Amino acid sequence: MLNRRGILGLAAASLLPGCGFQPLYMPTASGKAGVAQRELAAISVGVIHERSGQLLRQALQERFEASGVTAPRAYELTVIYGIAGEGIGIQPDTSITRIRLIGEANWSLMANDPLHSRLVHGRAKAVDDFDMVNQQLFGADLNSGVAQQRLAEALAEQITIQLSAWFRQHAAATSG
Repeated sequence: MLNRRGILGLAAASLLPGCGFQPLYMPTASGKAGVAQRELAAISVGVIHERSGQLLRQALQERFEASGVTAPRAYELTVIYGIAGEGIGIQPDTSITRIRLIGEANWSLMANDPLHSRLVHGRAKAVDDFDMVNQQLFGADLNSGVAQQRLAEALAEQITIQLSAWFRQHAAATSG
């Protein structure tokens, strides 16, 4: 039996097709990959320096290639990525027990034309944190690595969504 929330959810979901809502990664009517999936597959991700940059690049590549679509590389994505850290758990003896990491990525999508025309650019930001357990540096390094991986995943997801939305809007603008 459905409760009030379930009924409201079903009612809202039934209204979505009428308002023109379409999933971002929706395939075409023939079942082939949609605009966003095809265009994401055509992106080459440039080298991002440092280990944290490698994690972000890998997360982006996984998302762009997730549909299994193969396409010639028509675009290059350049990303400037940095992580800042700050102590947020500070003891009376000034030792730090918790560290917050703030990851910020500024990206540009360039066409693979002779001029390397910049098509669109954006910014993504994510925050994560981890504990420093009894000043155990090895444990802190492990925790930091895991937090950096989570930041990379969150930023890659944001960038992928931003690019997908741009591809959908751009395709609608050029076809209409």
